Amino acid sequence: MRLVRCVRLSILALVWLPACNSAVSDPPPVAPMTPPVTPVADSWTVSGGTAALNMQSAWSRGAVTYVGGATGVYRSDDAGATFRPSNTGNDAVGPTRGFADDATYLYSATSQGVFRSSDAGATWGARSIGMTETRTSGIVKAGTRLYVVGPSGVFRSDNQGDSWAAAGLAGVDVRSIAALGDVVFVGTVGSGVMKSVDGGTTWVPSNTGLTATTFRAIEAKGTSLFLGGEIGTGVFRSTDGGATWSQLAGGLPPSTYRGFASNAQFIVAGAFGLGVFYSKTNGDTWAELNTGLGDKTIFDLVISNGFLVAATNTGGAFRIPLSALK
Repeated sequence: MRLVRCVRLSILALVWLPACNSAVSDPPPVAPMTPPVTPVADSWTVSGGTAALNMQSAWSRGAVTYVGGATGVYRSDDAGATFRPSNTGNDAVGPTRGFADDATYLYSATSQGVFRSSDAGATWGARSIGMTETRTSGIVKAGTRLYVVGPSGVFRSDNQGDSWAAAGLAGVDVRSIAALGDVVFVGTVGSGVMKSVDGGTTWVPSNTGLTATTFRAIEAKGTSLFLGGEIGTGVFRSTDGGATWSQLAGGLPPSTYRGFASNAQFIVAGAFGLGVFYSKTNGDTWAELNTGLGDKTIFDLVISNGFLVAATNTGGAFRIPLSALK
């Protein structure tokens, strides 16, 4: 009986002891599960919150992207992936057709005059005192001054929009505006391009080389100027401060062009019905950029936080990463 007990104890010992004396490794740690990162495709995607909306203007200010159209101003804090209304106090009757900014304010040019925001577009206040015509087509900051244009010419503000005064071209339908430093250029309906070097006191034609007389878009890129001509013409460029112009080809089809965007690397043009084209050679050669673009009728474009954003006629806003511009 004792032998049996000892054998049993020995057997138990043999079974138990190895488990106590062996080094047993802990199982390897399991990496936490993270959702896969979806790469951004090299094609246009519609911006959330804008589908089927009319958009006529686009702007970038710091990390925020803005678009404006028939239903007012919209704001994006995620590089144009999604937009939300940002129109409290702004024109809610007609379209927002342009933006400008300075160190203090954001400005909108609308069918009801100029509006100003000190809180990045959260709220707006009317700033049209002195404007005898509140329908506007565009706005620009040149030096310390603001200029706004419309069907009755040009108005200028020297006090950040608190008041405005007529600045020439009375009775001329002015549709676009840009500046090289303090020198202001405007595109008109039927009168070509006009230029002022004295704050709008006097204007002179700047039409040498142009084969169109109506220009609804103008862009300053470095020391170059780009014009969007009327139906059947195209894009014109000046590299001598508007003294002469030449029509661009190099893959850019004839059309009417309504919007531009630019940075040091690109000039981008938006056509009415043909979509978007871009150039890495300051306009010498162009490539089409329309994959995924649901509406090819382009009103405006802006480069913002690594993306190109397009404001379209009936499709809302679209965006595409700048990496798609090969």
